[in-house]
Amino acid sequence: MINTVAVIGGSGFVGRATVERLARAGKQIIVLCRNSERAKYLKPLGNVGQITLLAGNATDQTVLETVIKSADAVVNLVGILAEGGGQKFATLQADLPGRIGALAKANGVGSVVHVSAIGADPNSLSHYAQSKAAGEANLLSAFPAAVVLRPSIIFGPRDDFFNRFAAMAMMAPALPLPGGGKMQMQPVYVEDVVGAIIGSLGLADKLAKPAEGKIYELGGPETYSFRRLMEITLRQIGRRRLLVPVPFLALSCGAVLAGLLPNPPITRDQVRLLKCDNVVANKARTLVDLGVTATSVDVVLPTYLDRYRPGGMFRS
Repeated sequence: MINTVAVIGGSGFVGRATVERLARAGKQIIVLCRNSERAKYLKPLGNVGQITLLAGNATDQTVLETVIKSADAVVNLVGILAEGGGQKFATLQADLPGRIGALAKANGVGSVVHVSAIGADPNSLSHYAQSKAAGEANLLSAFPAAVVLRPSIIFGPRDDFFNRFAAMAMMAPALPLPGGGKMQMQPVYVEDVVGAIIGSLGLADKLAKPAEGKIYELGGPETYSFRRLMEITLRQIGRRRLLVPVPFLALSCGAVLAGLLPNPPITRDQVRLLKCDNVVANKARTLVDLGVTATSVDVVLPTYLDRYRPGGMFRS
């Protein structure tokens, strides 16, 4: 019986939606985040005393055990797209999942759900993808019953994909198409990802707890090229912009220069990722196996991209 769920890295985009859904399910929730002051917006998502915020570094063993030993289930959402400062792929994405699994097992936690990413592969040229694969392997070695979820690009009102390019289109005369924009993507709605988390915990009404120790790949109902997603974004915000193909070699050179900035807009490792499709693999376990019906991009985008239209969301 799951009464208390620890959400590690719960203050971000997916974390917010996860905490809200768990609160609606009546669960006690412990959220581990780096800055509890900035995460106070999570408190009103539940009843008084239902959501506990704990500030701390997930790499601190004492902090991590304090959170995990109080829970019946753990959801790990920690992840970074690029390294910076003290945030490293090896520490957060390769090592941490295994440590979470070991602590969960040692403290009698019943369920662990780990959100990874499509493309996790020890043989990838990308350090990000390598670290994701290592994290999955370390977790399943320490806690064989864990469920691993690999989403494609996640979209929703607070996403960092459609919002980023829509904002760019408000100011820039053109949008870049890495490698010509041929990369295939399968965007998945954030609420569907949360539905998969709920199903993996065995908390979905219409689904018995899925097979433990399995990996699921999460994608939406349609596959798009990167170019097509840019076209859809521009259509939704009512703007016309040039779509300019950028060769990967030029993008890599730009990433080298961008790497000199404190917060580079793109890294060489991200360029390597852009060379690979980001879609659900053939014969993979999917959202359907977790009792979730995938939501189309066309259904959701109009609900949050209006503010980027000429005149904003209040235009006549």
